Formats: sequence, C-alpha cells, structure tokens
Amino acid sequence: MTITGPSGVTPRLSIGFPNWSVTDPGDWDFLLDRARAADRGGIDRLALSDHVVFGENLEAYSDPSIGGREGGRQPTGPDGIWLEPLTLLAVIGSHTSQIRLHTGILLAALRRPIVLAKTAATLDVLSRGRLELGVGVGWQREEYDAAGLRFENRGAALDQTLAVCQALWRDQAASYHGEGLDFDAIHCMPKPVQPNGVPLWVSGTVNRRVLARVVKFGSGWIPWGGDVDTVAESAAQVHESLRAAGRTIEGFEITGFLNRAKNDRGALDLQATMAVVPAMVAAGVTDFRLNVSVPNRLDEATETFREVASAFRASVGRPLPS
Repeated sequence: MTITGPSGVTPRLSIGFPNWSVTDPGDWDFLLDRARAADRGGIDRLALSDHVVFGENLEAYSDPSIGGREGGRQPTGPDGIWLEPLTLLAVIGSHTSQIRLHTGILLAALRRPIVLAKTAATLDVLSRGRLELGVGVGWQREEYDAAGLRFENRGAALDQTLAVCQALWRDQAASYHGEGLDFDAIHCMPKPVQPNGVPLWVSGTVNRRVLARVVKFGSGWIPWGGDVDTVAESAAQVHESLRAAGRTIEGFEITGFLNRAKNDRGALDLQATMAVVPAMVAAGVTDFRLNVSVPNRLDEATETFREVASAFRASVGRPLPS
C-alpha cells in the first residue's frame, strides 16, 4: 500500500534536468534521449530551471538578502548556454507520454502575463495536461533591468503575473485591475486541460511575502535557501498558513531534495538515499527531487532511471508498472 502524508498526495520522484551547458555542446539530442529514458524508466516529473539573460555579477547568487542562496555558486559563467524552459518542455512533451513537465523555477515576471498565460495553456493542451509551473522571483538584478522591470518590485510583478494567468485560465471573459494593467472581458483560448488552470508551485524561503503568495496562488511549494535543509519544519509552517487562510492542505504539493548517499566505492547507494523518504512523506513532502548521472545511451539511461524509480517506489510502497 502506498504511504501518503497529510495532504493525501501520492509521493512522486522528480529529476532536475540540466537545460544549460557551460560551453556549446554542439547539439542537444542528449537531452531528448535523457527525457525519453526518464519517461520510460518510471520517473514521475522532470524540472527545468530558467535564466533569460545574464549580467556579470554572478557572486550575487550567494547573497540571501536578494534571493540568492548562502554558499551557492552559479553553475555557468555569463556566457553559459541556457535553453528557454517552456520551449524545451514543448519539445520534450512531444517525445514523452507520461512524465510531468515542470519548471523549477521559472522567472515568470520576466514574461508579459498574457503571453505567458497563452504559452502555458498551449503547452498544457499539447502535452495532455502535464505542465506545472514552479515560479519564483530569482536573484539577479540584471535580468529585471534588461526586461525594463524594477528589481525592487519583482515580488509584486510576480504576483500580478500569476493573478493574470489564473484569471485567463479560469474565466471565459477575464478581467484584471491592477497597477499598470487594466482590462475587462478578455478571452484567451485554449484553456488549459487541467481544472482551474496550470498548477503553480511557488518557490521561496518561508517568510511573510512568500507564504502570502503560496496561500493566494499555490498548488505547491518549492523550498529555497535554508528551508531546503529544514523542509519538515518549514512544511508545517506552510500547512499552517494554508489552514489559517481557510484553505485545505488536501492535494497540496511540497518539494523535498534528496541527498545522494554513496557506498564505500563512491557509487550511488539507492537504499541509503531512499531511507529518509518515509519520514519526509510524513512531514508533508510529496515531490522528491533527485539529481542523478546517467549514461548517454538511451537503453542504458532507461535502465538507470528504472533502478532509481524502483528504489523510490519501494520506499513508499508504490510498485513500478511492468
């Protein structure tokens, strides 16, 4: 029997996909092969990250006061190659059939709200309801400068973007009245396949503004900063905020990051890696993010993902389909 936590969600395994490269790889076919392998191997969800442009002050990534992560290090220089995640997810969606398509995270406020709403709805329709948008404000001032947006207003800009998207996804004739944006009786078709629109997973550390965003817009929460390491305690705060606002926690998703345990030969120890899963489920984690190295060959990568997925599912009592 599958174990579930307080939200009643079946635990799922996700992998972070490197939609970036330090240098030009020549072609990106390996990413499509890896996506096919993950889909066939029983991985539940893949997550892509986002940068539109870079400035040169990459040290800001390690500054928590502006949204960075203490001790963090940006994986590429300013000329690293980053594929736009929604475009790549559209391509991946056409090469897969089961795996859920996730952004972790999308800097949603850098896109005009009506264009993002249209793009996401289209992708959701074409993937038959597999899209999820993990969203956050990011850490890099230069991206907002280049988009003509004030970095200091990035939280408000994200809130407006999410409000507009949800209105256009849910309402046949949508209206929005806010700072710098005002419209009535606007029709945006097609609507997403998923009821109430594409699920939004809000990322951030547990603070007043992030909790308010989670309560208002969130189908899930992706921890950031110190909350990555204290997800059990932070998940309880998120659940408490939802209940206090009159929302049920049923169906609410929370990401937890799995640390790779190694055996005495330095190889991935799947049993030790998955040993923490049941306790994390009990604390409210529903989405388990694990980054793994896989071979380049499609069949070998598929087998590696199947081994990982089997170990995860065994830890939660969820058999892998034959």
